[in-house]
Amino acid sequence: MMRTLYHVSRMVFGGWYLFSGVEYFTPFDLQPLGNTALGQEFTLALIHSGLFAWVKVAEIAIAVLVLADRLMPLVAAAAVPLTVVIAYWNFALEWGVVEVVFGALTVLFNAVLLWPYRAYYRPMLTAWKGARDFTLRLD
Repeated sequence: MMRTLYHVSRMVFGGWYLFSGVEYFTPFDLQPLGNTALGQEFTLALIHSGLFAWVKVAEIAIAVLVLADRLMPLVAAAAVPLTVVIAYWNFALEWGVVEVVFGALTVLFNAVLLWPYRAYYRPMLTAWKGARDFTLRLD
């Protein structure tokens, strides 16, 4: 059950991120700016600052790796900041039924992608107990 949910989430999340990332760079003006003044201001500020292009490049890179099922502990964690911003945009700036569903699904899919790799993240949560290693060794 969890394996199927993981792979479905991976394909939907990866496809969704790939479409969202690529649509910004197409000449078809597909990038939604939002329906509220706050949503539009937020999106336009990101676009005009140049940060939005970097976000879209990150979305594409994450999508390709998620769809290829490669580097998943790193990629699932790297998607978290984008997921938080997407959820904020959907829950706080663009409130509506569709927005809430999209925001919730983004959080859910990212959580499903993180779950199988929880053993990789556990040491980070207890890092203050560990000794520091300042050597240049990679092992």
